Amino acid sequence: MPNSRAARRDRAASTAGTARRRRLLATVAAPTAVLSALLLTGCGSRDDSSTTTAKSCVDTSKDTIKIGSLHSLTGTMAISEVTVANSTKLAVDQINAAGGVLGKKLEIVPEDGASDPKTFAEKAEKLISSDCVAAVFGGWTSSSRKAMKPKFESLNGLLFYPVQYEGLEDSKNIFYTGATTNQQIIPALDYLKQRGITSLYLVGSDYVFPQTANREIKAYAAANGIEIKGEDYAPLGSTDFSTIVNKVRNSHAGAVFNTLNGDSNVAFFREYGNAGLKAADMPVVSVSIAEEEAKGIGPQFLNGQLTAWNYYQTIDSPQNKAFVTAYKAAYGQDRPTSDPMEAAYTSVFLWKNMVEKAKSFAVADIQNAADGVSYDAPEGTVTVNGANHHITKTARIGQIHDDGLIYTVWDSGKAIVPDPYLTTYDWAKGLK
Repeated sequence: MPNSRAARRDRAASTAGTARRRRLLATVAAPTAVLSALLLTGCGSRDDSSTTTAKSCVDTSKDTIKIGSLHSLTGTMAISEVTVANSTKLAVDQINAAGGVLGKKLEIVPEDGASDPKTFAEKAEKLISSDCVAAVFGGWTSSSRKAMKPKFESLNGLLFYPVQYEGLEDSKNIFYTGATTNQQIIPALDYLKQRGITSLYLVGSDYVFPQTANREIKAYAAANGIEIKGEDYAPLGSTDFSTIVNKVRNSHAGAVFNTLNGDSNVAFFREYGNAGLKAADMPVVSVSIAEEEAKGIGPQFLNGQLTAWNYYQTIDSPQNKAFVTAYKAAYGQDRPTSDPMEAAYTSVFLWKNMVEKAKSFAVADIQNAADGVSYDAPEGTVTVNGANHHITKTARIGQIHDDGLIYTVWDSGKAIVPDPYLTTYDWAKGLK
């Protein structure tokens, strides 16, 4: 990364600390003090604080219980998040049809995060303090999660966050049901190394997750003899990738590691194809492109490219077949399922199982009951780690085919225990 660009990012972090706004929200509003503070702290944020004593307003006296669904239904992240909201609702509908949770039907209070961290924080506060929900399911970008985190901690709410992320974080008030680094990015790097890849070009969106993920990738690369040929970032929602793709092509890297998010992937892969680049010559490994995004980008631009996730629609198991069938019946036969959708769906069932183990909707009771709670999910059996609030997950590398679906070409063989702080990797010590 050129020094001038790194300096610009450092100055931005020290003064505003916000993630780039999305397309359609490109004019950057002045960040709130809360958002500035949480991003200034960096990406490692182990939660060693005592549990807050904020009083809950959740009403358990009725025959229904409220839960929040907070996703970007508008803006640049809507391409990814609308379907996650749909799968959350599917889980709720199935639970209600089976009798609810502790005899109570679930009532969804939906909110739109609008692809904007500040909006996510405001809506989270509303859901906890005004709507009095028992839990909130949502968020995608790490900027949105970090904006919400102090709200859930200070107001003593529960957030179930369904998307893979950069790790180096835990919270008593968040359950992370997407992959952390040792369950996605590191297995992807191991896979590339095993295939003989000796150089990488890093391309990402200009916000928390890609920047931190790339710090981790560079640390891994330095310890494993992999050369980083270049590193470039684009604002969320960017549609002009001609300069970046030209640099990628001229780098002659063995592969591209892609941490772009949202509809920027559409522009990037179309420019990649226009430049004459092919998966057979310089494969792209993506960690934020799933089946829904593949459909939006166009399979013709992605055929042969690689992804790193924990779930694909093509997994052959009774649990997954039932999930796919139910989702398509509810939302259309042409609608695919994806990893974040499955993690969101699984989140609701994990929360249900925690509540039933605790025999309570109270936050403290759920926190105390969480350890060891499992669910036979479409991706395979997952189990909650009560110490760090992450879950076990099987790593999978997939290849995108011309039908727009992703097929597993490698998996870890068993569920990987979450290690969000990378304590088991000597090369990661400097990241803490």
